[in-house]
Amino acid sequence: MKQEFRTEHDFLGERTIANHLYYGIQTLRAIENFKLTGLPISKEPVFIKSMAMVKKAAAMANLELGVLTPEVASAIVAACNRLIKGEFADQFPSDMIQGGAGTSVNMNANEVIANIGLEYMGHKKGEYEFLHPNNHVNCSQSTNDAYPTAFRIALYFKVNELLEALDLLQNSFAEKGVEFERVLKMGRTQLQDAVPMSLGAEFKAFSVTLKEDIKRIREVQVLLLEVNMGATAIGTAINAPANYPKVVTDYLGKITHLPITLAEDLIEATSDTGAFVFLSGVLKRTAVKISKICNDLRLLSSGPRVGLNEINLPQLQPGSSIMPGKVNPVIPEMVNQTAYYVIGADLTITMAAEAGQLQLNVMEPVIAFSLFNMLSYLANAFVSLKEKCVDGITANEKECYDMVMNSVGIVTSLNPLLGYEECSAIAKEALKSGKSVHQIVVDEKGLLSQDKWDEIYSFENMIHPQFIAN
Repeated sequence: MKQEFRTEHDFLGERTIANHLYYGIQTLRAIENFKLTGLPISKEPVFIKSMAMVKKAAAMANLELGVLTPEVASAIVAACNRLIKGEFADQFPSDMIQGGAGTSVNMNANEVIANIGLEYMGHKKGEYEFLHPNNHVNCSQSTNDAYPTAFRIALYFKVNELLEALDLLQNSFAEKGVEFERVLKMGRTQLQDAVPMSLGAEFKAFSVTLKEDIKRIREVQVLLLEVNMGATAIGTAINAPANYPKVVTDYLGKITHLPITLAEDLIEATSDTGAFVFLSGVLKRTAVKISKICNDLRLLSSGPRVGLNEINLPQLQPGSSIMPGKVNPVIPEMVNQTAYYVIGADLTITMAAEAGQLQLNVMEPVIAFSLFNMLSYLANAFVSLKEKCVDGITANEKECYDMVMNSVGIVTSLNPLLGYEECSAIAKEALKSGKSVHQIVVDEKGLLSQDKWDEIYSFENMIHPQFIAN
């Protein structure tokens, strides 16, 4: 079948475009100019849907304020509704990282919406005299308010997905905390024996620290709902009708079902990327904490015969091409590496936010690329960690108990009864001779009766220590 083409133009000249494509000349130039990540805008369908929500709100506001005709506004709204449903995602091919502060993304949306709208009106693609990407779809807007507003909405939705995954993971740790609450183990500081605790308390602590981050993420998520719609180019609302910023923001809130608010100062809001830096910083905090937890899981499961071997991680795959029987903690290792990426991306966002000059930060595309990836990678990591690791962890209860009772660290519990100096001497002798604390204190020196020993070293007293006097 013969390929059909249409000719489009911009102020740089004319280009021929295959007629089955809904994007136009400016998107074609973006495809040619920006070849970096190989990841197109279509990789983030929530961003496309958010752009469509912004364009729909703009069309409805422009109709109310008498700037667009009902016919044109209806065509734009119909086209946006199809994008919101997930149609035409393949018509957003430009690279996620690009020059122009997101102009190519904005024009990609304008062109696709215009051509869908033209067909809705009974016209052909490219017949922009009836529905124009700039004059109509982009009416009362600039990339500098439409792009960051859509970005913020998309981030809000992606944060919801992250929170759902993180909540399930912390619940999994909490359930293990209950399951292991009667497993006695040795606590450690500086990788040295400290004092006894329960394995359940250790896993409960993992859950609690993640619940704290859920709170922090929700706090910063709210900041994403302050937008600069109506700012147009730099915040002065040039080319927008009176009261447009408020009207379009109200429509946007109704379309998204989110409590979106208009920024107090549109000039400040157009150049400010503080909310993105804040979100990135909180995600880095979460990444650091989850990586620390994964380090702990790897240590606790190390061995199995010449390591700590307190817990067993699910065995997922052979761990070596040369060492038979070796199984590696591959899921915690994967999550560690995800955390390292997130930590690095936070620095990228920091530098990009700092690099904004005067009334606009042109580096928002790399901020968008980084935050979208951070959120996706972390959410995937949380799901994998829960389903392929934490849910299947089992405890080596006897191994844990034996290590506690063979440890010199349990002498700490005798400080109130025997004094620090005497306990230090007992610890020194135990370390030098290899004898247990019980053997020295009860059997050889008679410093405590067996009944007193049993009272001090009962399970309950070791995990919930009470002050015991002579």
